[in-house]
Amino acid sequence: MKRSLSALDPARLDGQRALVRVDFNVPVKNGIVTDDTRLRAALPTIRFLRAKGARVVLCSHFGRPKGGPEPGYSLEQLIQPLEGLLGVPVMFIPDPVSDAAPALTRRMTRGSVALCENTRFWPGEEANDPALAQRFAALGDLYINDAFGAAHRAHATTEGVARLLKPAVSGFLMEKELKYLGEALADPKRPFVAVLGGAKVSGKMDLIESLLPRVDQILIGGAMACTFFRAMGLEMGKSLVEEDRIEMARALIERAGPKLVLPKGCVIAPELREGITTMTVPRNKVPASFAVFDIDPATMRDYTQKIVAAGTVLWNGPMGVFEIPPFDAGTRALALAMAEAAAAGAITIVGGGDSAAAITQAGFAGKMTHVSTGGGAALEFLEGKVLPGVAALDDA
Repeated sequence: MKRSLSALDPARLDGQRALVRVDFNVPVKNGIVTDDTRLRAALPTIRFLRAKGARVVLCSHFGRPKGGPEPGYSLEQLIQPLEGLLGVPVMFIPDPVSDAAPALTRRMTRGSVALCENTRFWPGEEANDPALAQRFAALGDLYINDAFGAAHRAHATTEGVARLLKPAVSGFLMEKELKYLGEALADPKRPFVAVLGGAKVSGKMDLIESLLPRVDQILIGGAMACTFFRAMGLEMGKSLVEEDRIEMARALIERAGPKLVLPKGCVIAPELREGITTMTVPRNKVPASFAVFDIDPATMRDYTQKIVAAGTVLWNGPMGVFEIPPFDAGTRALALAMAEAAAAGAITIVGGGDSAAAITQAGFAGKMTHVSTGGGAALEFLEGKVLPGVAALDDA
């Protein structure tokens, strides 16, 4: 267990500079934030600190600038949407590692908020450079990591600063992520059902191996199912199949037995195009000139029954190419099933990344017990790997 912000004495936060690592790596198009989920996710921690009189200094990475500052990746463009969400002015610190920056943060008024420029504008960030970590540590009197989505990276502002600036604790979002994902692995309500989709089985093999002894069933969907089908000797036409993973998939099918559930059939088409005419076929009837792009209605019904009857459901990866109708039907059907399960008292957890995007697109994000803000971080946590940004925090 890690020490959290809620464990600190609130009275001792008054006047303190709270350096908060957030994950503001949000999608922006033409200067407009198209999905502010990650901004909203940080609000509880920011508002709590403001209410206790802390001076809140936020830092985050944004995109993948190549070796230095790039205007398109400046966090200054997030000032206005952040101010809109908080309802207060937000100061921008364009050079948080300058000699003048620490004094600037000390002059902030109690309850005020500042946002630092993109941490990846300094190459030492991703290299976890101790000197850069020291520069960022000078901006705060305590450190709070609320960036679960970046916790699987040992960077200067996720791992390095936590070793230098104490106390170093988790924010409310980080605490929530660790609670729900951790409890799903350690003490799930039964039956525990995992729903795994996405394109490649290679990206989910470690997750399957980690979950297999813990879950009651793993429901497979997405293009990754095609590699399992090929391992069973089935023709997959033009579908995406990882030929180098077929033997591994075959061994997994044998070892997992009835715990591993594969689709009964598929929605197929000759090409991936919106509005194209599709066919629904059993999994052993895919023509050579077609490819699999979604699970079929029979599988949707089967998976829905298993999800609704579950005590805990963990979902990572869409069931089809959900970005392109009509191949979003399977993902939408399971999103509805997850919402029904949650309403009936089940713990429903969506593991970030494409899964979170799919749930949001389907309009069911608010009906889940927890939607993770971290794709890669959630995946690595569920695989049982140590997250450097978490490990560096103070123990409870």
